[in-house]
Amino acid sequence: MGLIIPSGYRHKLLPETTEQAIKLIKDTFEHKLARSLCLRRVTAPLFVLAGTGLNDDLNGVEHAVSFSVKACGGHTAEVVHSLAKWKRTKLAAYGIPPGYGLYTDMNAIRADEELDNLHSLYVDQWDWEKTIAPDDRNIGYLRQTVEKIYDAVKATEAVVYEHHPHITPALPDRIAFVHAEDLRRAYPDATPKEREAFAAREHGAVFIIGIGGDLADGKPHDLRAPDYDDWSTEYAPGYHGLNGDIVVWNRVLGIPFELSSMGIRVDPATMMRQLEIRGCSDRASLSFHSSLLAGALPPAIGGGIGQSRLCMLLLQKAHIGEVQASIWPREQLEELARAGIELM
Repeated sequence: MGLIIPSGYRHKLLPETTEQAIKLIKDTFEHKLARSLCLRRVTAPLFVLAGTGLNDDLNGVEHAVSFSVKACGGHTAEVVHSLAKWKRTKLAAYGIPPGYGLYTDMNAIRADEELDNLHSLYVDQWDWEKTIAPDDRNIGYLRQTVEKIYDAVKATEAVVYEHHPHITPALPDRIAFVHAEDLRRAYPDATPKEREAFAAREHGAVFIIGIGGDLADGKPHDLRAPDYDDWSTEYAPGYHGLNGDIVVWNRVLGIPFELSSMGIRVDPATMMRQLEIRGCSDRASLSFHSSLLAGALPPAIGGGIGQSRLCMLLLQKAHIGEVQASIWPREQLEELARAGIELM
């Protein structure tokens, strides 16, 4: 994306007040999300053993940070990219019934990330997963869940305004829904990111359905791993995917701003179909995949919601480094300093 320096930008909170506001946002949203989706908090790993299939493959090209574990015979461990698949195993391990789920604080290191206003080497998010009934694997259930999450975001925005009235709420009351195929048809000559910008600017907040599967032009809107979100089920003629992204319009930066990636999870048949589509059927023998194919994992819905992303948005910050501590290239630090943007 490249570094963006908003014209005339001034931070609205001093650093010490920002720290207090970050805690306010995290405490508030976590409580509202858990209550709305019937989730309980669990403890999550920072790393998992390689070769189990538990780590998130993201777009399939990122390399996990790894190290050798002496106490485990030199086996390799990987710092998690996310906990998309680990969470589902915990639903089964804890015997969580339909309608209830879990969430956790996920911390990751993504060493291949291109650093800019939104992207950091350090990723922190609320990873959540919920057991559902087989009949809930439908687009209506997905939309209802998205609306509950967005309502929790809006309620947290209101709490920020109560404590810091000079930070005026900017999000619309409702989130819109649009399929990636409709965006492609509406803007056939635009890139997927440009289409997201058109939709986010128009609606203020939008859930883009169908991330990962090929559209009518043979290209996906964006890539998704084939073994957690269901991006291939046809729910209406010509419309595939029971997953998507929550994207809002960031007024400070003038860009679309992804808050969450989420979706109804694959069942055994869907996972095998998607593995075959992506040419990685050999994964079926891995521990996670074998458990799913054997029926040992429950039907589920889940996703991740960026913690620093949410804080950055609701505090109307220009750079994610204003709400989290990480490492940045020297030239970016110098450019941000000249613009008066102070990072942690």
